[in-house]
Amino acid sequence: MAARVLVVEDEPAIAELIAINLRHAGFEVALAASAEQAQAAVDGALPDLVMLDWMLPGASGVELARRWRGASRTRELPIIMLTARATEADKVAGLDAGADDYLVKPFSTGELLAKIGRASCRERVSLNV
Repeated sequence: MAARVLVVEDEPAIAELIAINLRHAGFEVALAASAEQAQAAVDGALPDLVMLDWMLPGASGVELARRWRGASRTRELPIIMLTARATEADKVAGLDAGADDYLVKPFSTGELLAKIGRASCRERVSLNV
C-alpha cells in the first residue's frame, strides 16, 4: 500500500504541482486548502506524513503543528513545513512548533522527496521513498 501524504496548501497551483510529483513518486495524496480541511482530514484518517504550509485560511500551519503535537493520536505524525517564510526566525518557530523539517518555497522536487525520506527515517512509519 502506498504511503499517504496530506498536502496542506491554500495555493491551488502549488498544491497540484506537489500532488503530481508525489503521485509520480508512488504516494497516495490528499489535499487540504485550509486549517479546517486539514484538521478534518487528519481526524478522518491519519496520514503517514503531512506537508504543511504556514499561511493558511482559518489558522496557521504553526498552530496546527502545535495542536497535533499536543494530541496523543497525532503526536508522532511526521510534519514537514512547506512555506515561503524563509527567515531563520521563521524556521526556528516552525521547528519549535513541532515540524520535523522545514522546506522553503520555491523548492525542487528532489529536495521535497529527500525531505520526505528523511522524515520517514526518523518516524515509526516507513514511507518507502
